[in-house]
Amino acid sequence: MRVLIDTNILIDYLSKRPLFYDDARLIIKLCMEKKMDGCIAAHSVMNAFYILRKEFTVDERRSVLISLCKILTVVGINKQKLLSALENLNFMDVEDCLQAECAKEFSADYIVTRNIKDFQSSTVKPILPDDFLKMVN
Repeated sequence: MRVLIDTNILIDYLSKRPLFYDDARLIIKLCMEKKMDGCIAAHSVMNAFYILRKEFTVDERRSVLISLCKILTVVGINKQKLLSALENLNFMDVEDCLQAECAKEFSADYIVTRNIKDFQSSTVKPILPDDFLKMVN
């Protein structure tokens, strides 16, 4: 099984967000244990670095994101993906379209996200974390 982990799941895990942390932790754990192949989009790393600035020092953010990049495949953004996302009028949010482009390149089976509606136009099926965990267990 191959999944793209959306930025919101990454932040849930790193911030230990109440209500969302347990599912995010289990998903990351499945990747750590090599029970599935997980990836994140390169821009998710930068977004997380910025979003977590109020909770973690620069050194802490660097350390935790380096660790995650060693566990997960990081799918890059290039001109072709950017143009595709900008030109795709089926997506309201270019960042979500970039996530879908990265999932497609990774040959992901699913995009694990809490924002299913944002990925209705994706060729890779979006799935909620708890639904995904029920499916794999």
